[in-house]
Amino acid sequence: MATTSAAQREPALAGQTVVVIGGSAGIGLETARLARAEGADVVVTGRDPGRLEQAAAELGALRSAAFDATDPAALQQFFQDLPTPVDHVMSTAGRPYYGLLADMDVEQARRSFDEHMWLPINVARLATGRVRPGGTLIFMGGTGSRRPHPGLTIAAMGTAALPAMTANLALELAPIRVNLIAAGFVDTPLSAQLLGADLDERREQLRATLPIRRVVGPADVAALAVHLMTNTALTGATYDIDGGQQLLPG
Repeated sequence: MATTSAAQREPALAGQTVVVIGGSAGIGLETARLARAEGADVVVTGRDPGRLEQAAAELGALRSAAFDATDPAALQQFFQDLPTPVDHVMSTAGRPYYGLLADMDVEQARRSFDEHMWLPINVARLATGRVRPGGTLIFMGGTGSRRPHPGLTIAAMGTAALPAMTANLALELAPIRVNLIAAGFVDTPLSAQLLGADLDERREQLRATLPIRRVVGPADVAALAVHLMTNTALTGATYDIDGGQQLLPG
């Protein structure tokens, strides 16, 4: 029986528009690359205008917008200016906050909370009427804070709350689909910034101990994100991607 090769198949996102909030680096940029390779027009945002301009040029983006996504007025203006309808919106903006209560930088902790909790809620509010029925909202969460540990209080709040938020939004926004990607360690520029000189040691530790015997990269997460965009049976769920890190003792 004749089969169609991957090279001959129709691109999975042909004729669709994918918006990536936080699309100038790391997971967001890799998702935009893959969406573009699958035939989508892409719209990317980021806080750093220079880095965003470079990413948009590489992607051949339909458009780009440099702003702080945690600024409600700027986010609202961005959605108002979007050509409609769009098919998929993915939000990767934000960085985790780690720190003991005694040493907590309250402003940084508050910003992290805004990025991981209020940003998805605001995106969901503003996406109504902009994302076509059957399109998707995809948010990023984590898995590392599921085991209690000193210093993870702020990070654990998002880890616990985002799956419940996702399930409720999937019902409220239907037929728009809403899903959450919960990632463990991903080898991104942000990870390098957070770990500094300890990055190589962490990589080697994960290669030696993870069941997959390699480190999870942005392309792995991007592949999952595009799958969530194209598989129209998926909504309201949390999808872990950590190379089996949660299965390890301790």
